[in-house]
Amino acid sequence: MWSWSAAVLAKPREATTTTQPASGFASFGSSDGGAPACGEGGAAAAATGIEDLPADVLSLVLRRLDGASLAAVGCASAGLRGLAADPDAWRGLCLAMWPSLRALPRYSSSSAADYSPHRALFADAFPFPAPPPSPSTTSSALPARLVSAVDLRHGGELVLSRAVETDASSAWFQGAPFRVDALVQESFTACPAAAPLAAPDLTLTWVLIDPASGRALRASSGRAVAVDRAWVTGDTVARFAVVLGGGAQPPLALAAAVACDERRGWVREVSLRVEDADGAGVSGRDGLRAVAEAMAAGARRGGRGAEREARARYEEFVRGRRARKEWKARREGCIDLCCSGVGAAAFLAFLVMLALR
Repeated sequence: MWSWSAAVLAKPREATTTTQPASGFASFGSSDGGAPACGEGGAAAAATGIEDLPADVLSLVLRRLDGASLAAVGCASAGLRGLAADPDAWRGLCLAMWPSLRALPRYSSSSAADYSPHRALFADAFPFPAPPPSPSTTSSALPARLVSAVDLRHGGELVLSRAVETDASSAWFQGAPFRVDALVQESFTACPAAAPLAAPDLTLTWVLIDPASGRALRASSGRAVAVDRAWVTGDTVARFAVVLGGGAQPPLALAAAVACDERRGWVREVSLRVEDADGAGVSGRDGLRAVAEAMAAGARRGGRGAEREARARYEEFVRGRRARKEWKARREGCIDLCCSGVGAAAFLAFLVMLALR
């Protein structure tokens, strides 16, 4: 299970000296407005903490935090725990991070006071998938529908925001290679002419959501893990990938690709597929099973260094793929050499037989 790093946010206020207190505010020192006494003034100031602020002021402050900090504040004390669980704060945070959720009624509307799907969504979708601590012994039910929340940014500016619903129960989807298309068209003006499109400056967040269970999974890295060029079309392809499984399970890669024309500033394609250790596409059924197991496993890695670790896992996945290709090439070379030797020996034997006749 992933866990947030602890953060100390409520510190005792140090004693300060005040020479001219403002009108309408009570000073912590003597009544004449001079410097506070070292004994009682310092003790009163030291006993004043962040929890002494009014609840509405604290709520406004907490709404300016990011999700990781807000979750850490909830672990600081019992008083801050209730304020950090404010459904409206989590709703605003999720909609700011994933604007495509506005197209989904479950997440666009305000939540009830006793339940917030946004907090559960953030807990599932913000951290990166991590290897499960132990292999799963039970098979997870395959989702009948998948909802993809896709948000593409260039230099911090929102380029594409779209929610895509996929019928994962159809025989066509489960029999064909796993693929979800968020954008497929000839031209899409992604950026204004004054800001040319550059693939390394793209950031993509792709969240897979199971509407039936409410579980979610992060399906892309924040920044591109690889930038290639398609030799057929000349487009630049930025890949945003995370690795699923590992350990006792064979690893699979959720690879989101963004194909763009840097010269015209067009985004031609935004898609997601599942690749195995050999780089081949995985069927829809197998890919759906891997996604369902990753959602149910609950193994996540958040906090500092999580994106770096996810990138290192993908680089290790690519090195393993490259090593497998080299091993297969050497094996095929040995087989070809053996076949050539056997053929040459058979030909020489045939010539010797003709010569001795």
